[in-house]
Amino acid sequence: MLEAVGLWTAPQEVYQDRTYRYLVAGEALDWLTLAERLCPEIEDFIPPVDLERLLFEGGLPEDVTPEEFKNWMGGNKHRAYLNYWYGVVVEEALQQAVEDDVRKREKARCYPDHEDMVEEAFTHLYAKPRAQLLKEFRKEAKIASHEPLSLADCKEFTYWLSKLRFNLWDPARVASDTRKGMRYLNHLEQVPGPLLAEEVGV
Repeated sequence: MLEAVGLWTAPQEVYQDRTYRYLVAGEALDWLTLAERLCPEIEDFIPPVDLERLLFEGGLPEDVTPEEFKNWMGGNKHRAYLNYWYGVVVEEALQQAVEDDVRKREKARCYPDHEDMVEEAFTHLYAKPRAQLLKEFRKEAKIASHEPLSLADCKEFTYWLSKLRFNLWDPARVASDTRKGMRYLNHLEQVPGPLLAEEVGV
């Protein structure tokens, strides 16, 4: 599996009437989508428990270390994987963490949940409400306003937001917010993917 991922070159493809987009924004490798695509061809060679852990938790087989994962992927693909991890997975966690903070604050004031909580969280992170940011993303990505976003488009949007956040704020705040997203992932007890210990540090 890892060798196949390391050798793969196509950024996207249509397979069995489904479009698979493996490279987000041309620089972030969604390796689990690629692994899902490869599974029908290699599932007979992977124990079911390892296959389930990979697809549903993003976890490696127990006998594969993060260092081995990095070596199998190769330097360029591993960097692209890290782009995806921090730019999509951690960014989504950060958004949820800030939204939870807003919800707790509103609850303390005895206010009910409302849709503006999401807008407030996005304004805190990206200096604009989500609706406006999505409009800007659609324009830049050339996605019509009436066209529904695919899952791959949503990942592209999240990655686009992460780059926006990096450019908006000073390095200290960017690092602090990123650590907040990592802590939220740890709080959810999600498997941190095939990262080296020094890359996960919060």
